[in-house]
Amino acid sequence: MAGTSMVHEDSSTLSKLDRTLFNIESKLALAGGLVILALMLLAVAQIIGRKLFNLPVPGFIDWVEQAMAVFAFLGVAYCHRLGGHIRMDILVGRLKGRALWVAELVSTLVMLFLTMALTYGSWLHFMRAFTNGDSSIDIALPLWPAKFMVPLALSILSLRLVIHTWGYIRAVISGEDEPIAVPLIEDAATQAAHEAESVSGASVDEKEEKA
Repeated sequence: MAGTSMVHEDSSTLSKLDRTLFNIESKLALAGGLVILALMLLAVAQIIGRKLFNLPVPGFIDWVEQAMAVFAFLGVAYCHRLGGHIRMDILVGRLKGRALWVAELVSTLVMLFLTMALTYGSWLHFMRAFTNGDSSIDIALPLWPAKFMVPLALSILSLRLVIHTWGYIRAVISGEDEPIAVPLIEDAATQAAHEAESVSGASVDEKEEKA
């Protein structure tokens, strides 16, 4: 299922690292959003230019192809920090306490291994494009900047997974119910309450006080 999460914070080193990395992730996600906005404006210019003036944007397809690599990857670590990725939690959702954190730790370690392997492979792919001077077919855009976005984003995701690993190890040792620096997946009722909060602008606590 798709879930949202909350992340607890404190004054520990782990929490400080989590907030610092989240600041970087937020900026990368914002950059990805700005690329989407620019792509939309470019599409409008393409349509208007072609229909009204018979002047399409040169290399429109090339620009779209390059932009896709940017907005598809730059927000991946941000999304993971918030627990926004698709999860199959039929089994994990039944676990509590240390058993839950052990399961989360194992899955995080598997993801970390795969992400590091993908980072290495995408870096080699980037270096090959950079060394050979690969370019797009239409207007000869260099391909290496877009290909560089992939190992960059995956490197940030690897750091995020390292922080989550640290957080889950602490949770396994301490047995605490709400560890810091890891996404705590919300149940359907809490998620719905927070979605209502985001729409109305009032927090759940404020609504309870008024009631």
